[in-house]
Amino acid sequence: MHYKTISELAPLIESGELSPVDLTRSQLDRIEALDGTLKSYATVTSELAIEQAELAQKEITNGKYRGKLHGIPIAVKDLCDTAGIRTMGGSAVFADNIPVEDSTVVTMLREAGAVMLGKLNMTEGAMGGYNPKLDVPENPWRKSHWAGASSSGSGSATAAGLAYGTLGSDTGGSIRFPAAVCGTVGLKPTWGRVSRHGVMNLAESLDHVGPLTRSAPDAGIMLQAISGFDPNDPTSLPHEVPNMLSEVGKGVKGLKIGWDEAYATEDMESSFAQAVFDGVKIMESLGAEIVAVQMPKIMREAMAAWPIICSTEAAAAHADTYPSRADEYGPFFRQWLENGTAHTATEYANAHNLRLKMNGELRNTMRDIDVLAGPSNAKASYPVSPVGLYGPIPTDRKPWDSRFTVPFDFSGLPTIALPCGLDHTGMPVSLQFSGHHLSEPLLIGAGDAFERATDFHNLHPPI
Repeated sequence: MHYKTISELAPLIESGELSPVDLTRSQLDRIEALDGTLKSYATVTSELAIEQAELAQKEITNGKYRGKLHGIPIAVKDLCDTAGIRTMGGSAVFADNIPVEDSTVVTMLREAGAVMLGKLNMTEGAMGGYNPKLDVPENPWRKSHWAGASSSGSGSATAAGLAYGTLGSDTGGSIRFPAAVCGTVGLKPTWGRVSRHGVMNLAESLDHVGPLTRSAPDAGIMLQAISGFDPNDPTSLPHEVPNMLSEVGKGVKGLKIGWDEAYATEDMESSFAQAVFDGVKIMESLGAEIVAVQMPKIMREAMAAWPIICSTEAAAAHADTYPSRADEYGPFFRQWLENGTAHTATEYANAHNLRLKMNGELRNTMRDIDVLAGPSNAKASYPVSPVGLYGPIPTDRKPWDSRFTVPFDFSGLPTIALPCGLDHTGMPVSLQFSGHHLSEPLLIGAGDAFERATDFHNLHPPI
């Protein structure tokens, strides 16, 4: 039962064949059994979950079915405010932070009838390193391997069957990295599609909130629940929210998929690159048209702009606690904030201009295609040491390694990461489709078509 999808469970709950209370208890039991090792949860909200499950069961019995998330146990990254429940953002600085109200996304999930299992561990401040006082999530596929940054707990919990869907955030790849290395689906929506009110900032002009799930339609179900304009977030988009599942089951005949072979295969481990290429060929066999494109020539230069923009905006976001409480931050994020405070206005402006130029070139790349295909990240999961993940920032950290994710944070374009096999070491690898603004239904439909033709999304870690 723990590896069922939301799409499979929802009809059983609606019909009364499956009890939300029983389902929730089974998830809590599994968390208790496994998460002492995986460390995906920062806080487990057992009492709240049972209370919400009982309410869902009562409502459904009385004919008040709210939709496909009603009675479904989920969890959220620990940077989404939850009233009366601590929200730490991966940092000891906020260990005692108890919000007085829910973030908009948590409110919307509650209104959809979802059951909150708890809050998920993450890197400090949603960057690359962890705070030494907090847990580092394990990748359920292999002990002491990278679970992805920064929504590592979200990726681990979803892959291990400790939640049927989770929320993550993505500023430079933090939904897609954990989805990719843990073998789940990750959907980064169009910037502004989902409200960020009550979600801790890393870099306001880059932050996105979106779901990690075990199928593309499930990602659509969760995105449906959390999308829409929010007066508390003036950057949220006023556009009407479409039916996110409108393209599911329609196939991909005639879909134009952009493919830059050099971009997608160079500097990649060969088995990973081959799996992505094979995934694109599968889409072609389903009727999609593969169109040769060229990624922006300015991309390598523009990737170096991301650390300047992100660290500067992060320093602004943490101005109330850094540098006044600098010693409470972990080595990695403390150095990140220090870098941010050191950048000049001119450096930030130049970086921002590079971002705009690359966005323009990317629009040109995508002008005659529906979606762009490529890897979701530059490498599969690899061995890590918790001590090494605390920081400081590695001297060999390369902005170019984020070439498959950062361009779509810069531009705000939606993307979906899909499991597409295992590499030569037996670890998950991932295919990414990127679309035009507000094209999430098309991406979900493309993901669904890929899943119908393959079985990669049904691969689960040997836990």
